Amino acid sequence: MQIRKVLINLSLLLATTAISLVLSEFIARLVLNPRDYLEVEMVQNPVLGAVPSATARSGFDAWGFRNREVPKTADIVAVGDSHTFGNTAKMNESWPYVLGSLVGRHVYNMGMGGYGPNQYFYLSDNRALSLKPSVIIWGLYMGDDFQNAYEITYGLNYWAHLRGYPARNVDADIWDPPAPKPGALRKCRVWLARHSVIYQLLFHASLGGHIQGETQIRNAVQLYPGVDTTLMIPEKHILEAFRPKSMLTRLDQDNQDIREGMRITFELINEMNQICQQNHIHFVVVVIPIKEEVFSEYLEHNPQLPLSGVLDKLLPNDRLAREKTFQFLTQAKIAYVDPLPALKRSVSDELYARSATDMHPSKNGYRVIAEAISEEFRRVPEAFQASH
Repeated sequence: MQIRKVLINLSLLLATTAISLVLSEFIARLVLNPRDYLEVEMVQNPVLGAVPSATARSGFDAWGFRNREVPKTADIVAVGDSHTFGNTAKMNESWPYVLGSLVGRHVYNMGMGGYGPNQYFYLSDNRALSLKPSVIIWGLYMGDDFQNAYEITYGLNYWAHLRGYPARNVDADIWDPPAPKPGALRKCRVWLARHSVIYQLLFHASLGGHIQGETQIRNAVQLYPGVDTTLMIPEKHILEAFRPKSMLTRLDQDNQDIREGMRITFELINEMNQICQQNHIHFVVVVIPIKEEVFSEYLEHNPQLPLSGVLDKLLPNDRLAREKTFQFLTQAKIAYVDPLPALKRSVSDELYARSATDMHPSKNGYRVIAEAISEEFRRVPEAFQASH
C-alpha cells in the first residue's frame, strides 16, 4: 500500500511538472520572440548543403530566416552567415535589423549560420530578387567564407561549374559534424536548444550565463582545447577568448584551397553584381573582420600571450586576404563597407559574446557594424539607391 501511494504521488508530481513546463513554454512563446532564443535545426540539401527544417520554419519565417514574416517587398535584403543572422543576440539586435532602424528602411535578414558565398549567390538570385529590393547587401565574413566557398563548390555537384581543379573528395556538411558516440544527454540538450525557449532562457540567456561566460574566458585555455589564447585588460574592460590556430587554417594564403575559395568567392560576387545591375539593384559587400584583427593592437607581437607566434602569422595572412578582397571590389567597381575601423575604436565596449566557445559579436558589436553601414549610407546615399 505504501509503495502504491509513493508511485501515485510520484506520477502526480511528474504530470504536474510536465504540464507546468508545457504551459511555461506556451506563455514564453507568447511573451517572448522564439527567434531570439531557438537554434535553427538544419537538414541536408543538394544545392545549399543544408536548409532549415520544417520545424525550424515554424519557429522562424516561412523561408526559415530570422524575420517575423516573409514580406512581399523589402527595401534592402541582407544576405550572409551567422554574423548576419545575429548569433548570440536577439533578432532586433542583429546588424540588418539595427541598420533598418538607423536608415528608416525595411531590411529583410537572409542570414544563416554556416552559409557562405555559394549560398549567398543562390539565395540572392532565387529569393532576394523576388522581394524587389533597391539594395542587396552581402555580409562577407573573412573568418571562413573563403573556406566555405571551396568546400561547397567541391563538395556539392550542383556547383561543379565553378571548380578550377578536378573533382575532389570534400565534405560540405559543417552543420552537424558526426560525434563518435553521441550520448542521450547530448541529444536531449540539442533537441531542447532547438525547440524550447524555457531551456534557452534557463541555461544560455540569463545573468548567470553571462557570469559563467566570464569565468570560462578567464580559464579558457585550460578548459577548452579549441581556445588558443585569451586577452584580459581590466582597465580597458577587455575580456576575450580567441582561436587563432583554427582561424589561420581558414585564411592561410599559402594554402591553395583557400586561394581557390577566394577565386570562387570573387567570381560569385562579380556575377551577383552583374545580375543586380541588370535588375536596377545596387549591390554592396560588407567585409566583416575576424575577431583577432579587431583586437590586433593588443595581440600582435605580444610574447606574453599563448601562441603569440600563431597570432603573428595569422594577422599578416588576414591582412593580405583583406587587401586582395578590397583590390578586387575596387577594380570591379563594387561598393563595399569596412566596419573594422569602427570596431577597433570600440574595443572597450564588450563587442563580442561573453563566452569562451562562441566567437560571434554581441549586440554591441552588431550595432557598431550597422552604424558603419549606415554611415556609408549617409555619406554616399546614391550608392544605396536603385540604379535607373
